[in-house]
Amino acid sequence: MKYINADTIFPEQLLEEIQRHVSGGLIYIPKPKHTHKKWGENSGGRQLIQERNSEIRKKFASRTTVDQLAEQYCLSIESIKKIVYCKK
Repeated sequence: MKYINADTIFPEQLLEEIQRHVSGGLIYIPKPKHTHKKWGENSGGRQLIQERNSEIRKKFASRTTVDQLAEQYCLSIESIKKIVYCKK
């Protein structure tokens, strides 16, 4: 993120209003909430976890035990239970 001088981008009235609240300070202006992406959307991590969870559910449905799945995927038994018993 690079520094931008406010007087080069904001109209004078808006700059004066901002200065009434914060004069000479630094302000972070976040992106609008609707433009935020969920965790893992850019890197593909979210997709990998969804595929892994789908694979875990299929193996559980074909009689692989929770203990075996926990060992195989290096997850806790509780994590496996959340994956196989919670509908998503």
